[in-house]
Amino acid sequence: MYQVLIVEDDPMVAMINEQFILKNRSFQVAGKCRNGKSALEFLHSHPVDLIILDVYMPQMDGLETLRQIRAEKLAVDIIMVTAANERDSLESALHLGVMDYLVKPFTYERFQMALEKFIMQRRALQETDKLNQRKIDYIVESNRRKSDNGYPKGIQEKTLHLITDYLELHSGEWVTGDQIAGETGLTVVTVRRYMSFLMDSGKASGEMNYETGGRPCMTYCLKNF
Repeated sequence: MYQVLIVEDDPMVAMINEQFILKNRSFQVAGKCRNGKSALEFLHSHPVDLIILDVYMPQMDGLETLRQIRAEKLAVDIIMVTAANERDSLESALHLGVMDYLVKPFTYERFQMALEKFIMQRRALQETDKLNQRKIDYIVESNRRKSDNGYPKGIQEKTLHLITDYLELHSGEWVTGDQIAGETGLTVVTVRRYMSFLMDSGKASGEMNYETGGRPCMTYCLKNF
């Protein structure tokens, strides 16, 4: 289970972040801090895997905290959060190696996408004894930002990539809609809609599994090109 530190000066936002995190069974909240200074003190005695880091905070803001974390070479991934869509803050955060950047107010679904991006990147690195170009390309591609356009109504590119990244991670395996939903934090209805789109696009295959010992269910697999 991955340990998460929430660094947020607004108690209500911190509580919402904690609730979102606890809905994903792969994560546990290790602590909550209200500014960067207390966060660094916490990290020195409580190493964590991931930090949900707000930009605007008293005493030490998120960017300065991030700079200090990198200067001290602390092995932790960062999801940066801000209420303002400021280009300078975004560029600084990306240069300092954040894995995702959320703008308040963000949705539960978008928050879960950020968590799943972290999981997939960690698993891809941990499960590979020797990196080759294909695996490196997959890790980089999974972490690359893309624009939302060119898709039918009801299909968002970020959600689509969350599902296809999961299928890529389980390449060659047949998985159910319930499995995809459970691992990505999406609803089963949403997964079915996106899998129908992928099958109609010829990018995925679907088969009915009658050997479940109970009610038959649909299974899916990403096609290899």
